[in-house]
Amino acid sequence: MFKIMNSEHYTLFSLTFSLFLLMDPLGNIPIYVSLLKDLPPKRQRIVIFRELLIALAVIILFTFLGEHLLNLLHVGEETILIAGGLILFMIALRMIFPKSKDAYSDSPEQGEPFIVPLAIPLVAGPSVLAAVMIYSHRESDGVLITAICIAWALSTLILISAPFLKKILGTRGIIACERLMGLLLTLMAVQMFLDGIVPFFQK
Repeated sequence: MFKIMNSEHYTLFSLTFSLFLLMDPLGNIPIYVSLLKDLPPKRQRIVIFRELLIALAVIILFTFLGEHLLNLLHVGEETILIAGGLILFMIALRMIFPKSKDAYSDSPEQGEPFIVPLAIPLVAGPSVLAAVMIYSHRESDGVLITAICIAWALSTLILISAPFLKKILGTRGIIACERLMGLLLTLMAVQMFLDGIVPFFQK
């Protein structure tokens, strides 16, 4: 019983941590600050919370659609693990060696951002949606939804505090944190790939 509970706790922690890394709240701080700089602080918090709620709804929707889609395609568990590891590895490399995200902050649109880009793709981006679809085939709905909600809550807390954190960490500090998160995600991606490739060759 102890081993089962211990395994469940480890799975929940692993899922939460990987989803938190993929949501990349620290990397998104400069963009959020830039896009919302013309709004009063109170309104900024309201907009951020609204956008993150939209992102959460989209992520949960893909969680439930993902398992059915993978079952429909008759994709095996080893294939899911190998593909998932490769996808996460590519995402991790982009976190370590990122392309410029300034295109979002140069948007010509006036007024409050709505859905794009704060909710999608900055939080509920292709990487997060692909990950939850992969995880939905491996984990129970309860564990995965709990992991999503915890990762989302941590991301929300960080992004609501974005102006303050940018002052404390500075641009270089934020970049360093994002590189570290990318490195950790690389390790998790390689482990997922190995979890799929070893059983495949043992058949």
